[in-house]
Amino acid sequence: MPIYLDHNATTPLDPRVLNAMLPYLSGPYGNASSVHRYGRAARDAIEAARVQVAALVGAEASEVSFTSGATESNNLAIKGLTEGRAPTRLLYGATEHPAILEAAESRRAHGWGVETIAIDAAGLVDWPAFQTQSSRGPVRVAALMLANNETGVIQDCARAARMVHAAGALFHVDAVQAAGKLPFSFAETGADLMCLSAHKLYGPKGVGALLVKSHVELTTQLHGGGQERGLRGGTENLAAIVGFGAACELAAAEVGQRIARWTELTTRLETGLRALSGITIFGDGSPRLSNTAQFGVAGWEGEALLMALDRKGIAVSSGSACASGTGEPSHVLLGMGWDRDTAFSAIRVSLGVATTDAEIDRFLAVLGDLRLQVAA
Repeated sequence: MPIYLDHNATTPLDPRVLNAMLPYLSGPYGNASSVHRYGRAARDAIEAARVQVAALVGAEASEVSFTSGATESNNLAIKGLTEGRAPTRLLYGATEHPAILEAAESRRAHGWGVETIAIDAAGLVDWPAFQTQSSRGPVRVAALMLANNETGVIQDCARAARMVHAAGALFHVDAVQAAGKLPFSFAETGADLMCLSAHKLYGPKGVGALLVKSHVELTTQLHGGGQERGLRGGTENLAAIVGFGAACELAAAEVGQRIARWTELTTRLETGLRALSGITIFGDGSPRLSNTAQFGVAGWEGEALLMALDRKGIAVSSGSACASGTGEPSHVLLGMGWDRDTAFSAIRVSLGVATTDAEIDRFLAVLGDLRLQVAA
């Protein structure tokens, strides 16, 4: 049987989420901006989902704006905070997702000073360096992931927020990988903005959210309709939004048992990895998501190992799905200070709610055989 161990790239749609969506794929078809009964029914469904999404991360429903996904949300945050304003500085973590990295780097052409926040070998913010950097001059916005999509390393966003706010800047948190895998509160992170994505927590693809505190002013990037409080023009994807809400409600109810099970499985996985030679676990010893392990395998390039595992029916990743096919090593690992050869050797295993002990054991057995082939 095929084994899927790439849940940080995307998760399967939970059947309970699909059941919540089905009536809105074939039934109520009103436009949520219409004032007649059909439109009101659609609007009611969207507002119910908004409450569900907000509840997962301890936010207010009024802070949630729906988007097409995390890439749009991150771009809206970075560009919406900088467009039309006198350029100062923009800071982002050296291990951020490409949606933040590329959006931030695009600001250079508009006169912004774009700087990376140093990350240490453990995958954590270099706090003394960040303190110096954030206090060195005017900063408009700093962006940091709550949990890294490759290593799973969890950042102390509340600590970062205090430094960012002391510098008079706004703080954006990419919480895409953390939502549904880690209990946290929008308010407690200290974030002014935060992005989420449905398909990372057993919801549908093509829908996400940007959470925005009431004091934050954003320049709209999509015009034409004024939906989502004027932040995101376009008729809402009703069925997907309903599914997003359902997925968030399930995640809120089940996150504790999910973490407990993933912790057992990851312990089993990493115990097996440590019994093999030539394995380097990235972020080892740092706080990490309970479902995520990224490691280097000496003698292999990650992409080649990924394909060898795929031929055995096992799906893993060599890093971020959004950066695959570039021919370059993981920028996350380079940002942590690892050399290119070690970074090239990386693969990521990310567990899901249906992952079993037998699948972990099968993965370890196949990986062990592949290691022996290299040694021979």
